[in-house]
Amino acid sequence: MTKVLLADDHPIVRGGLKEILVRHLESVDCGEADDAEQVLAQVVQQSWDLLILDITMPGRSGLDILADLKLLRPELPILVLSMLSEDQFGKPALKAGAWGYLKKESAPEELIQAVRKILAGGRYVSPALAEKFARDLQGNADRPPHEALSTREFEILVMIGSGKAVGQIAGELHLSGTTVSTYRARILEKMNMTTTAELIRYAVRNHLAD
Repeated sequence: MTKVLLADDHPIVRGGLKEILVRHLESVDCGEADDAEQVLAQVVQQSWDLLILDITMPGRSGLDILADLKLLRPELPILVLSMLSEDQFGKPALKAGAWGYLKKESAPEELIQAVRKILAGGRYVSPALAEKFARDLQGNADRPPHEALSTREFEILVMIGSGKAVGQIAGELHLSGTTVSTYRARILEKMNMTTTAELIRYAVRNHLAD
C-alpha cells in the first residue's frame, strides 16, 4: 500500500488528486491536510511514501514548512504542486528540499509520471524548468536579481510584493518583527534597492506577487 498525503486548502483539488492517483496507481491510500499545521502534525503521526504539497495555504506556506519537513522526515519525498509559476517558484522549492515541482494546470498523465518517478527515488522537473537550470549552470548573466536570495528571503519578498506589512509577515512566519525587518534589509541590499515600494513594483513586474 502506497501512502500519499495530499496537502491543499481546497477540498475539490484534494478530491481530484485522489481520484487521479487511485485511477492510475495500484493500492493507494490518501490522507488529507488543508493547512501547514495539519501537514506537520500528520507527518509526525504517520509514515508517508509521498507528500503532494501546495505552496499557497492558510497561515504558513508550503514553501515555508519545507525546511521543517526535512528536519522531521528527511527521507520523505515531496512533490510541490502549485498554481504559481515554476519559473519563479520551482527553483526555491527544490532548493528548500522538494523532490519535484509541477504546475496544477499540468495534465494528469504528467502528474502520474512525476509521482512514479519520485516514488522510485528520482527527482522530477518539467522540461521547461530543466532548461532554466541548464541556462543557470552556464552562468547566464541575465539571471533576475531575486534568484540570488535565500529561500526565506525569497518568501518574504513574495509576501512584501503581495502588500503584506512587517507585522503580518512576522505573524504568518512565526518570526519577530525585528527579524523580518532584518530580512527586508538584506533583500534590499542584495537587489540593489532602497525602498519597500521598489520591492513591490519588482515583485508585481516579475509575477511574484500572489
